[in-house]
Amino acid sequence: MALIKAIFKNQNSTIHQFMISIIIPAHNEYQNLQRLFSIASFLRHDRLIEVLVALSPCNTDEIELLDCIDKVKLVQCKNKGRAAQMNEAAGVAMGKTLVFLHADVVPPAEFIENIIQTLDNGYDAGFFSYRFDKDKWYLRINAAFTAKDGLFTGGGDQCLFIRKEAFEQLGRFNEKQVLMEDFEFFDRMKKKNLPYTIVKNDLVVSARKYESNSYLRVNLSNFILVVLFKLGYPGNKLKSLHNKLIRTPYNG
Repeated sequence: MALIKAIFKNQNSTIHQFMISIIIPAHNEYQNLQRLFSIASFLRHDRLIEVLVALSPCNTDEIELLDCIDKVKLVQCKNKGRAAQMNEAAGVAMGKTLVFLHADVVPPAEFIENIIQTLDNGYDAGFFSYRFDKDKWYLRINAAFTAKDGLFTGGGDQCLFIRKEAFEQLGRFNEKQVLMEDFEFFDRMKKKNLPYTIVKNDLVVSARKYESNSYLRVNLSNFILVVLFKLGYPGNKLKSLHNKLIRTPYNG
């Protein structure tokens, strides 16, 4: 009887460990979220506790219409900015695993299973490879790099997932890093030797930035911003430069 109880306890502990909260920072992203939730199979997964839409305090669209979707909860954040919004949602998240997803990114059908399997294999965190929603040869080149660990690994479009305990121990996102908070957090992950991997099952990422700017302009801008970030350029100046280089303003 004692052995049966011990096995049952361990099974429950394992299941609880893999209960998941998805966090989506949003500022006037109602249309993208409506589209995402209308096609998202992950909402039906039994290991997903909730999807927390972390709203900026100055959100002005019809986001409250999402209230009726099962498992989706709106978090009215006190401070604007992706780092601040994601931190606030993480603070109230019930899951033991946190998944940080962008509103215009569509996960694969095996999304939740991929996350569970990665954690079950001993990793504390992970990212996904991705492809764009427009099939252009030059976008395929960019997407190919997301399946490999390199200079651009850790960007928000790759959908960081991480054990909540590890996220807290690393000090959450740096709210002073108003742009590239994802890369800054990834740098801390690497310094602490947190075990992570890249799941090679593509997310589908919006190509809207490339549609508003040339391919060359976006890639050169991204390269400049990453290099300046690595050199310690302040987050507020990075954001200002980003908005000058890229015609679509940073939405976060």
